[in-house]
Amino acid sequence: MTSETGIANGEVDTLVASIFGVLDRVVEQLDGLSAQQLNFRPPIAGANSAYVIATHTLGNARAWVLGIACGQVVRRDRPAEFRATASDASRVRDELASFRQEKADPVAALDGAALERRLLPPQELWGEGTPREINVRYAFLHVIEHASLHLGHIHMTRDLALAAG
Repeated sequence: MTSETGIANGEVDTLVASIFGVLDRVVEQLDGLSAQQLNFRPPIAGANSAYVIATHTLGNARAWVLGIACGQVVRRDRPAEFRATASDASRVRDELASFRQEKADPVAALDGAALERRLLPPQELWGEGTPREINVRYAFLHVIEHASLHLGHIHMTRDLALAAG
């Protein structure tokens, strides 16, 4: 292993650790919520429940890490993420644990040049808007940014759900 490859793999490890650090916090926000609170949607047009936000955040992360950055075959049903409901957070916890295992081999296979590799993501994995050419580093950074924004949304939605009783 050259030092250049070691640095790049270290950067990949750091990016992936950051992603899972935020995802762990997203899922932790569901702790202690009843079914009613998990599924509570604030009375604002277009608002989502804490459970929907967590489901969507995990769906986005899985699509961008495995499908876009690692080039794995990944299916994503983004509209279904926004219809998700649950009686408890066990499914989201299980999905996070599965994602943590799924990413191990594909992420480990990224070599030193992988972060600069250019690609055009498929619309199904991209989400809203028109996909544009990006590199693998951008894909990882996007997941960190996206998950961090939704972590804030979950904090607010959780507080509103608890206040609504």
